[in-house]
Amino acid sequence: MMRWKVASRSSWCARAASILVLGLMALAPADHARAGQTCQQHPLTTAQLEKGLALAQRTKQQLDSSGASVVLLARTGHNLSEYGLHYSHVGWAYKKDGKWLVVQKLNQCGTAVSSLYIQGLGEFFLDDMYLYDAGYVIPAPEVQKQLIALIEEKARVTRMHTSAYNMLSYPWATRYQQSNQWALETLASAIDAQVSSRESAQAWLRLKGYRPTTLRIGALKRLGARVTRANIAFDDQPSDNRMANHIETVTVDSIFGWMQHAELSGSVQTVH
Repeated sequence: MMRWKVASRSSWCARAASILVLGLMALAPADHARAGQTCQQHPLTTAQLEKGLALAQRTKQQLDSSGASVVLLARTGHNLSEYGLHYSHVGWAYKKDGKWLVVQKLNQCGTAVSSLYIQGLGEFFLDDMYLYDAGYVIPAPEVQKQLIALIEEKARVTRMHTSAYNMLSYPWATRYQQSNQWALETLASAIDAQVSSRESAQAWLRLKGYRPTTLRIGALKRLGARVTRANIAFDDQPSDNRMANHIETVTVDSIFGWMQHAELSGSVQTVH
């Protein structure tokens, strides 16, 4: 049986208040566990705090004026410019009782273990950010209704979650799962009631024309990442892809582009 309990922030790479954890698949106001990053045990600087809160406030103002009830919200936590990418991480932001909350998948302090969390906009941007900007797409009205219905039912919002975390997980396998992949597969399960597993979510996404991003990562770089980072693995990628140095994964850019092409959302909106 799932139950709520209070967990100490000391067990996660946190910089704010305590979190609530729901069973083994945590679904709660989140700590500062950083998706795919190592844990740096140092406090935020005053400048980082001010920038993060300012970005949160501006994001709230834009979301309030949009009239949306749920959006796919992205932040820039990593420098991915070498791969031609901008945003690094997304979560589903939704409005509840006048407040915006973000449900998302995060891994524990650079490890290969992840959970689902809910946090406010302030905490979402209180990260060691690479750039203090945000992007979001507003789903079509019917898709928003379907997402809100899913988010409000904890059994459904956790259905697509796999705790084994891999920052570069293969989009068409279920051994691992990264944060953006969970958000995308959750979208599939919200839209189509027949999607009840990760396998069926991936089949639905293929059918609807989703295409992941292909990153060019050489063998030496892959070896270095695998040796030094517990949250990066390549053994779920097809061997032909690895031999060609082509690593496929789910990126924010690929989700945003596909949602617009599939007419599931409007264009990307930015906050600076």
